Amino acid sequence: MKKQFQTKKIALAVVLSLGASLVSAQTGPIKIGVVTPLSGTYTPIGEQVKMGLDLAAKEINAAGGINGRKIDLIYEDEEANPAVATQKAEKLFQVEKVDFLTGTVNSGSTLAVGQLAERNNKLIATTVSFADSITADKCSPNVFRVNARAGMQSAALAAWVDKEIPKANIFFIGPDYEMGRSTVSAFKKASTEKGAKDVGEVFAPLDNKDYSPYFGQVRAAKPNVIYTSVAGNDTVRLFTQMEEYGVNKGVTVVGASGTVTSQNLGAIGKSANGFVTGVGYSPKLDNPANKKFVADFQKAYNKLPDLYGADSYGLMYFYKAAVEKAKSTETDKVRAAMNDLSWQTPQGTKKMRAGDHQAMQDMFAVRVENGEFNIVGRVPSDQAIGPDTCTRF
Repeated sequence: MKKQFQTKKIALAVVLSLGASLVSAQTGPIKIGVVTPLSGTYTPIGEQVKMGLDLAAKEINAAGGINGRKIDLIYEDEEANPAVATQKAEKLFQVEKVDFLTGTVNSGSTLAVGQLAERNNKLIATTVSFADSITADKCSPNVFRVNARAGMQSAALAAWVDKEIPKANIFFIGPDYEMGRSTVSAFKKASTEKGAKDVGEVFAPLDNKDYSPYFGQVRAAKPNVIYTSVAGNDTVRLFTQMEEYGVNKGVTVVGASGTVTSQNLGAIGKSANGFVTGVGYSPKLDNPANKKFVADFQKAYNKLPDLYGADSYGLMYFYKAAVEKAKSTETDKVRAAMNDLSWQTPQGTKKMRAGDHQAMQDMFAVRVENGEFNIVGRVPSDQAIGPDTCTRF
């Protein structure tokens, strides 16, 4: 009899303990792990990600949190390395017990961490990675993308090139990894469909120091447009060396939205003048939400936000809207709430397409003029997003 009593007592203690854990899991801070580059060539991008997330979290916490729960952001350095990103994400899942993940920049990191999130039954939303494959052939039910993918950027940029330089001869320069090849492929498809001609391509290693060995191939192709998808400090070196060697003389230089940003524009200097990109955000967007966001961002950091800061800021409100709709942070309930969810961002209202987990939004062509990004074209969201090709869910 005494043994039975002890067994029941232990069982009751376990049940009470589990109950307390479940209550704590739904009443304590909502933990969001951020795996983003805080060192290396993509540090400027990681800094914008952090600034956007921090600003939104501060606003949401000041207003009472999400369903009464405060947000706790926990950062780890991705180092723009998929292997490192995976290790840091595993730590956040297993040790910190985060509810959600975000922050990855390198598309290879997003794909790798997405697989890890799926194995841990957790959700990750990227605010930076461009590779179309993330929401196409390598899509995951646990991965969402709130920023514009390469194909959407290409739609806006190709429309501008076709209007300004019909039948252009285009040479492509990309970084030799998933994002670089994906963005080049996306713009090549969009531009050649409008009549442009592909006259050559090169892919340089990430963190490449010297682009001059490629310039002979560029000159021989005689392009009147150069498209590039290098990013971060690689952009500074490429543009400076193109100017030094005169490769960009008489040529229009265009590229991916992450190529020239407010973070590396100062270091590039006048070599960036005339650069045009397709992008999902500009500080010059004329709407009340963006004007408030830009003013608050400048007050907090004494600098303008770029697309990474804006999309990371908007991500926090995506998580907020989904958790409030789900009334829970449980993965299955939040995933269901995210499908077809509309939420407010500095770009206006975005909608998460349920079929491939790609956010829909209007796209813009912007041109660098005397250190500013001026809007020179616009493509509506339904014309920019392209078909849903995800077949996994």
